[in-house]
Amino acid sequence: MSIEPTILRARGLTKSYGHVVAIDGSSFDLRPGEILAVIGDNGAGKSTLIKALTGAVVPDSGALYLDDEQVTFHSPLDARRAGIETVYQELGVAPALDISQNLYLGREQRVPGWRGTVLRQLDKKAMREGSARQMADLGIRIQSIRQTVETLSGGQRQAVAVARVAAWATRLVIMDEPTAALGVRETNQVLDLIQRVRDNGLPVVLISHNMPNVWQVADRVHIHRLGRRVALADTSSLTMDDAVAVMTGARPAHTIEQVETAPDEWEHTAGEGAA
Repeated sequence: MSIEPTILRARGLTKSYGHVVAIDGSSFDLRPGEILAVIGDNGAGKSTLIKALTGAVVPDSGALYLDDEQVTFHSPLDARRAGIETVYQELGVAPALDISQNLYLGREQRVPGWRGTVLRQLDKKAMREGSARQMADLGIRIQSIRQTVETLSGGQRQAVAVARVAAWATRLVIMDEPTAALGVRETNQVLDLIQRVRDNGLPVVLISHNMPNVWQVADRVHIHRLGRRVALADTSSLTMDDAVAVMTGARPAHTIEQVETAPDEWEHTAGEGAA
């Protein structure tokens, strides 16, 4: 099997909090144009891994590569500047603001000329037009771009959060439990939206506990256990039951068909990870 290029890659990431090891020599590989699901039991360290990939946590050791160039993120702002956007489980939308204000939150456009530079006047028309285009590009149906987010359903609020990161990401999007607390219909709408984000050219990292959701949209699955990646496999060649067995330690990772990744001196073998 040939080794394919990665847009985001990590090797040997470690992070400890006193005597507690959160991530233990973990690897990570995200290919261009894919949806990669990260799954793991509670306490497996996947949240700390994602924080290390997005600058929310600075690893104690290891290396992170973006388009094969080694990078160091000291804060989430560093990751955003590098083109990585994240949808957190808490969403982070402002309910009292309208959709366009949420999409441009922290990135407000000002009118050209002295009114923008001196009076700092916002270009509300341009932001509304840009927001409408972004929502249309992702196939998100709303009554008006001027709706306040608090008037939207849970699925629509999630769609606004996804549209915002997709509007500003240039490298990849990370989504943390994007379907949590949603009904079946809204969950399917968000999953369709995730696929449209990928189809529009942005690879997606999906963190989820919902295995049917993962197998519905993900191309590959990264299985995290005991602070490290123990398996990386195509969802087309791995069953949900086998993935859960590896995730919980009931089955050794080396017994499933895995994807070949770039060799690295930090890489742990699947057999060691499943021990």
